[in-house]
Amino acid sequence: MIPFIDLQAQRARLGPALEEAVLKVIRSGAYIMGPEIAAFETALAAFGQAPHALTCASGTDALILPLMAWGIGPGDAVFCPAFTFAATAEVMPLVGASPVFVDILPATYNLDPGKLEAAILAVKAKGDLTPRAIIAVDLFGQPADYPAIAEVARRHGLKLIADSAQGFGCTLDGKHPIHWADCATTSFFPAKPLGCYGDGGAVLTKDARLHDLLVSLRVHGQAVKSDLEGRTFEHDPKYLAMRVGTNSRMDTIQAAVLLQKLAIFADEIAARNRVADRYAEGLGDIVSVPSVIDGGVSVWAQYTIETDDRDGLAAALRAKEVPTAVYYPIPLHRQAPYAGYPAGDMSVTDEKAGRVISLPMHAYLEPDAQDQVIAAIRAHIKRN
Repeated sequence: MIPFIDLQAQRARLGPALEEAVLKVIRSGAYIMGPEIAAFETALAAFGQAPHALTCASGTDALILPLMAWGIGPGDAVFCPAFTFAATAEVMPLVGASPVFVDILPATYNLDPGKLEAAILAVKAKGDLTPRAIIAVDLFGQPADYPAIAEVARRHGLKLIADSAQGFGCTLDGKHPIHWADCATTSFFPAKPLGCYGDGGAVLTKDARLHDLLVSLRVHGQAVKSDLEGRTFEHDPKYLAMRVGTNSRMDTIQAAVLLQKLAIFADEIAARNRVADRYAEGLGDIVSVPSVIDGGVSVWAQYTIETDDRDGLAAALRAKEVPTAVYYPIPLHRQAPYAGYPAGDMSVTDEKAGRVISLPMHAYLEPDAQDQVIAAIRAHIKRN
């Protein structure tokens, strides 16, 4: 069977250097907050065009930590799409805030700036919640319309988070999402374009004070340099709690893995774009293929097409040993935990949820294998 995502091909390319990096950590005994953590944070910040990067335990924690730092909680509204994984929306109830669901653009599947504006005005008019922040998702690997979304955020005085769990490395006019956002977050879940061998996440920011708070919150609210100005505490700062925090440290082994992967990440992004171009050339005349925002470069976490016969196509491809996946068949605003939260017109989200299907996509997808996928899709559509 053709792999949907081929992590072993990447591992073979990285070779013994990857294994030696992991063994180095094991031999060192520095399993928590070892030197690889700081080295990876420095390299990640440089790659993502941010002054500061902080690693944490998961992509979900990467979203929670800024909300905690900003004091977002009960009575506050955070605006986000419903056409995304649950992690994007679940962080609001976890801090006591309310998600407000906003529809997406039909071409890119990302947050619709016009409907975002309408949702903010509706919440303000109702008066039950206080708008505080926006979480825009870089779905399937491409950047949201950050210039337009950031303009809305500034006009209403809202914080903006770029949820790049699927899209870290994407750019718009050569700029990473942090150029417009207050912070950008990502996940290093193994299947992500930049993934580790377990769980992990990161927050990138331009704000030194926010970064300082995140450092504290990541380790149980520990004292940080700014907390100790004018006072003496000669012990480990983790034993002086300055605020309620959590335990969200990345394992050193994962940082060691990610340092190796980051070194080839730009090359892999280029390879993913070659694969995407080949799909578009082979399928663009017969199915709806993805559109990328003008000036945007996607990292192609998924390659997602649309069809009215999704189940039939999936079955036909399965018979040819071609795997597929459906992201996201039930939008969040229609799932039980989120049914009571505000949602306006979600017609585009509802339509796309019934039509999208994702194809094998990774940097090591060989042309012959990709041609098999394309041929199987074309044969099924022509038959039907």
